[in-house]
Amino acid sequence: MPVLHGVQDALGHVPEQAVAQIAQGLNLSRAEVHGVLTYYHHFRTQPAKRPVLQVCRAEACRSVGGEQLLRHAHAAGGCGVEAVYCLGLCAMAPAVMLEGQPYGRMTAQRLDDLLDDVGGAR
Repeated sequence: MPVLHGVQDALGHVPEQAVAQIAQGLNLSRAEVHGVLTYYHHFRTQPAKRPVLQVCRAEACRSVGGEQLLRHAHAAGGCGVEAVYCLGLCAMAPAVMLEGQPYGRMTAQRLDDLLDDVGGAR
C-alpha cells in the first residue's frame, strides 16, 4: 500500500500501465495489485477531475442531510465528486472535504460558495 500511495501522491492516480511494474517490484501478481486498487476507494486509476470534493456518507452525515448534499454536489458539476465513508467530523455533520480541506455543517449554499471560491464552474 505505501507504494500505491506514493505513486498516487506523485501522479494523482495509479495508471493501469504501472500495475505490472508495481506487481513485479513487490513480487506480487497483477491481480493482487489490481485488487487493492479497486478495493480501496482512495485509489484511482484515472486522473481526478479538479477540484476534488469528497462528501461524507457515514451515518452522522446521512442523518442530517448528507445524501441530499451529495446529490446537490453531483448536480452542481464543476468538480470531481467522491462519496467517502467518514471524514471524522461527525459532530459537525454533514461534512465535506474540498481539495484536502475539511468543512463541517455544510449546506448546499455553503457548498456552492466554496466551489465558486476555488473556481468550480456550476
